Amino acid sequence: MRNARLGFLVLLTVLLVTLLEAGAFAAKAEPATNVRMPGVFTDNMVLQRGTKIPVWGWADPRGRVTVTLGRRRAKAIVEEDGTWKVHLKRLPAGGPHELNIEGAETLTFGNVLIGDVWVCSGQSNMVWWVKNGDHGVLNRDAEVATADYPEIRLLTVPSRVSFEPQDDVEWKKDDTSRNGWLVCSPETVGPFSAVGYFFGRELHQHLDVPIGLILSAWGGTLAEAWTSEPALSEMPDFVPKIEEVKRELPLYEQRRQEHKQATVEWSKGLDAKDPGIQDGRAAWAAPDLVMGDWVLMQLPCYWEEAGLGEFDGFVWFRKDVAIPEAWAGKDLELSLGPINDMDKTWFNGTQVGAHEVPGHPWVPRKYTVPGSLVQSGTAVIAVRVYDMGRQGGIYGKPELLSLNVKGGEAGSAIALAGPWRYKVSADNSGVPAPPSPPYVNPNNPNLPSVLYNGMIAPVVPYGIRGAIWYQGESNASRAYQYRTLFPRMIRDWREKWGRGDFPFVFVQLANWQQVKPEPDDDAWAELREAQTMTLSLPNTGMAVTIDIGEADNIHPQNKQDVGRRLALAARHVAYGERLVYSGPMYDSMRVEGGAIRLEFDHVGGGLVVRSGAPLKGFAIAGSDRKFVWADAKIDGDTVVVWSDQVPEPVAVRYAWAINPVCNLYNTEGLPASPFRTDDWPGMTEGVK
Repeated sequence: MRNARLGFLVLLTVLLVTLLEAGAFAAKAEPATNVRMPGVFTDNMVLQRGTKIPVWGWADPRGRVTVTLGRRRAKAIVEEDGTWKVHLKRLPAGGPHELNIEGAETLTFGNVLIGDVWVCSGQSNMVWWVKNGDHGVLNRDAEVATADYPEIRLLTVPSRVSFEPQDDVEWKKDDTSRNGWLVCSPETVGPFSAVGYFFGRELHQHLDVPIGLILSAWGGTLAEAWTSEPALSEMPDFVPKIEEVKRELPLYEQRRQEHKQATVEWSKGLDAKDPGIQDGRAAWAAPDLVMGDWVLMQLPCYWEEAGLGEFDGFVWFRKDVAIPEAWAGKDLELSLGPINDMDKTWFNGTQVGAHEVPGHPWVPRKYTVPGSLVQSGTAVIAVRVYDMGRQGGIYGKPELLSLNVKGGEAGSAIALAGPWRYKVSADNSGVPAPPSPPYVNPNNPNLPSVLYNGMIAPVVPYGIRGAIWYQGESNASRAYQYRTLFPRMIRDWREKWGRGDFPFVFVQLANWQQVKPEPDDDAWAELREAQTMTLSLPNTGMAVTIDIGEADNIHPQNKQDVGRRLALAARHVAYGERLVYSGPMYDSMRVEGGAIRLEFDHVGGGLVVRSGAPLKGFAIAGSDRKFVWADAKIDGDTVVVWSDQVPEPVAVRYAWAINPVCNLYNTEGLPASPFRTDDWPGMTEGVK
């Protein structure tokens, strides 16, 4: 024991001497020159309350940097590699403060608040703006007008693909309006994440502390792009992809040219298959075409819903439009909304636009009609739509179909929704699959780790309270893999930040597409299951949104409830509040004769049926594993499920579809999460 005490005293003495020597050296060191800071430090920032505050940057080696924030002060000596870092002592919520970085010159950041900082990440449903032109969220104009919250601050990390971890954000030089932290106001909130804003607003109003929101998200992206290479390398599925990137990246330009030529040839093959194109001329786009056998279709819609059934191939649409005399000679904007899958578009027989690259059929088409083509009188708009599979047509919302003077007022637009003439040209039998673009592309945001490198690493180790996440759509075809990938990504971020198991709250995928008439396996259902399984990680929460999606819109407008449900989960996970923050979650089952009784967690004040009885969304199966729709009723805090078609049931599924009809809630108004009681192999098991 005596030797142990003696050893401890020696160690303590060495430590004190080291600290004194370091302090003496720091006092003698000259103020650092060429001090600079990461782009995440700007005026109006929010710094994390209640914990040590990391501040870091770069300067010429061996100089001294002094950091002050209010009464907090810390010093650092710049390392030989030009980096420095300090940790300021914790501060309570409040402000405004001034952050000073003193070297040979002093950098000053003003209007700094101390509060809670949340990273907002994922794909397009996290990106989706409060207001983007005529698009946005429910009641977008009112939401923007009332977004006067000076203690909510907004930071948008620029989109960036990188093959190595970056230490700083790359602000856009051509658009400085979103560079740095912005004070939330009607002028700044429009192009910010709606989910992030509504989440932050809920927390700010409830906690009465400043809220900082760091948006780092990119539409259509995969979870593996947001995960670091060392973390992905622990998953055998991704090792070949990582190796392929390293092998193929130097060959990109050669691969790009090969794909470009292959796509040109493929597109020519499409035109050769289409009777509407004759000798290289768009005969069916001609203004004087006689349309004796063309019939009417009300647009927008999927053509499967308009009588064409499961048709895949070419369909032409035409519409006559009366052009006002005042528009003659002016450039016009032709808006057609999203088209599934590809299109070519003509105005008075001249092609004005095309989307001939497969993928992204939800992208709204907007084409410019040159003024040289515009004359008063009747003009003909012709659109050749090619659908490769599943749903096809000019679909979306009616207000997206319009023609207007470029830059004109919305009220002057000519509405194009309504009856169009159409004619089926040819099906796609014999049409080869389109050539695949080079997977390894320096601009491809879906390569392993490239978004972690370019959009997360530059934010680390900025002080945060936690993260919210809305992603999964792009990984649905590999839902079983997501069971491992998503938790690995969360652990990866936590390891990189070095702040322990910080709160991580995510959105379960909303309902989308058409309702399926019969129970079946479904990739989106399996992805939701993978998300639910991720709740086994500590300090995680999930917002169920199975009731607020839209069949024809992968970006549902009701982002207010998404933010509210995320905030409820965060209040429990991050702030330790005892409240009902989740809808019913399946816990266990038992067979009772010809029925199955289900028990739930998070029943709150009790189970209820919403949107009218009876209970919907339940399917039941026997040992043959064939599911049929079931009857169901609430019995106390349990649900009893049965069907006369399954006398000996063994399994139940609820809301197991991409767009289920389901109505089980708790009295607090939160929907039950989709679930299944079986563990039978699904359609994505083994898919890599």
